Amino acid sequence: MSEATRERILEATEALLRRHGPDKVAVVDVARSLGMSHANVYRFFDSKGALRNAIVERWLARVTAPLDAIVAAEGPAGERLHQWCMTLMETKRRKVLDDPEMFRAYQGLIGDARDVATHHLDHLIQMVRKLISDGIATGEFRVADLEAATRLVLDATIRFHHPHLVAETGGADLTPRAEVVIRAILGALAGGVV
Repeated sequence: MSEATRERILEATEALLRRHGPDKVAVVDVARSLGMSHANVYRFFDSKGALRNAIVERWLARVTAPLDAIVAAEGPAGERLHQWCMTLMETKRRKVLDDPEMFRAYQGLIGDARDVATHHLDHLIQMVRKLISDGIATGEFRVADLEAATRLVLDATIRFHHPHLVAETGGADLTPRAEVVIRAILGALAGGVV
């Protein structure tokens, strides 16, 4: 019951954020929309900041779930890294374009959720590091500096998955450009450039 209530609170908060934006949504508004007291909301989230962080975490978890599955899958590391990059790009693109109200709310919340954002970035780094390590272990990649190779992947693809940069494209499909960049990255990893 408590997990179901927590989810109801998060869903109601997201709905209010879409409608009103983060500056106009208070805990009391969330509670009122659910027909409960604001004290009940505080049983699940000890502050407005905690509730907002949970919204950002939820948004980012929807991004990382399919990526975690790719990392855990079997198969050549290069194919999985390619799929991982393309999935990250398309997931972020869909989040920005398919739910613009929530994306605007997310932009308003992320500034106060630096720890959540840092954790998300660390998780992305760990996933890329694992994929490259898998490629090194099988001889698919010849990498001298694992950390530099990991940074290369994220730095070279950021144009295609950073939410603010995705929003700047106005919805343009950058898949062909991303494919070129990812092929170059995979060539560098296989060729021992890094």
